[in-house]
Amino acid sequence: MKMGVHPEYHKVLFVDSSTGDEWTSFSTLGSSEKREVDGEEIPVIRLEISAHSHPFWTGHAREVDAEGRIDRFRRRYAGRKTGGKKTAVAAEGQD
Repeated sequence: MKMGVHPEYHKVLFVDSSTGDEWTSFSTLGSSEKREVDGEEIPVIRLEISAHSHPFWTGHAREVDAEGRIDRFRRRYAGRKTGGKKTAVAAEGQD
């Protein structure tokens, strides 16, 4: 490897903020927050979502909506029905 080109690869502590799960791994990420693990002080990287909290891996669906997008979508499309039926206007245009 060329010296001075690659970032430092070191041990870090990942913390899932939604579940509180913690694990150590190696990464090039850094943090000013540090914690002592097994007598070694290592940087703490906080994650919003990981395999411990992701709906695909946990099987629990949840909605994360910080700006009201889901509510706005539901209000906009609340009265509409879906089902693949063609409307009269769409059927007329296909002659």
